[in-house]
Amino acid sequence: MLHVPLALGLLLATSLVEAAPLQVPTPAALRSQLDSLKPGQFLWYPQVSPVGPVTVVVSLTEQRAYVYRNGIAIGVSTVSSGKAGRETPTGVFSILQKKVEHKSSLYNSAPMPYMERLTWDGIALHAGHLPGYPASHGCVRLPLEFAKKLYEVTGFSSTTVIVSDTQSAPVEVYHPGVLAPTVSAGKAQGPLVLSNQQFWNDPEPTSGPLSILISRADLRAYVYRAGQLIGSAPALSLENAKHRSGMAVYSLLQKPSALALDGALPLRWSVVGLSNPEYGDTPYEQLGQLSINPEFRHHLRAAMDVGTMLVITDWASTRDTRSDGKFTVITTDDSEELKPLVKK
Repeated sequence: MLHVPLALGLLLATSLVEAAPLQVPTPAALRSQLDSLKPGQFLWYPQVSPVGPVTVVVSLTEQRAYVYRNGIAIGVSTVSSGKAGRETPTGVFSILQKKVEHKSSLYNSAPMPYMERLTWDGIALHAGHLPGYPASHGCVRLPLEFAKKLYEVTGFSSTTVIVSDTQSAPVEVYHPGVLAPTVSAGKAQGPLVLSNQQFWNDPEPTSGPLSILISRADLRAYVYRAGQLIGSAPALSLENAKHRSGMAVYSLLQKPSALALDGALPLRWSVVGLSNPEYGDTPYEQLGQLSINPEFRHHLRAAMDVGTMLVITDWASTRDTRSDGKFTVITTDDSEELKPLVKK
């Protein structure tokens, strides 16, 4: 697994400096700006990667949020996460709801401008006061101007939010076959699926983000649409299933071709590694060791789009066995609000 310190991730964008010399600081200037950020300050250079899926990595240790578009760093901001006793949950999240003007239903109608909901029980990204340390009730507070800019580039199916203490920046990988999917965040209720069962039922393919979890413990693939289980199949030929490889999160950078002749062409992914594998498995090796029933894979490829997320993990899919509940991998939507909402 290739790990890159988050503080250096922004410098990945400097490969494009020559194309826009008047808009992007030099690497030395970027490093200086990054090191000198004070509470409430941020850097934002969206021009270095104008289009593509967005990954937001929130480092609770650093109290910073890093934004990558199409695998290239475009911004970094100071944040304020949950205080002691109200810690921000770690995990991999999709954006469930967005509202420019929102008030908390839990804390005396406290304003939450530019709210981007991560869980239905109240955790969100939003603008707020940044005192320089964790001070929220669990949300991730952002500077107001940064929250506005982030709100404009994120989407329901094209954005992955990772909250972790791990310092790892996205790297691009190619994979010639297997899958191409998405993952949600929240509370996971392990689906009851027999080891040899396979099914696919996606009645509303435009109803929300596609999420896929590959569990090395279960030797299965679980597919979710807006938090609802829509498919599952055994993971065939998963070699070294007992090896500890941790967890990696992938965001698809291009939509698979519909042409049959293109079915074996490499898929481009941006990947964030969240742990150090014991056996040195790279993300490519993890994907390369996996195969899925051809019919099931056909459904997956047809459903995939730019921003589709895939999570490969050692953990089982049940609530009890997935990291003791400390790290969210899949969100099941327990709310009555089954559709993402955007309100001004």
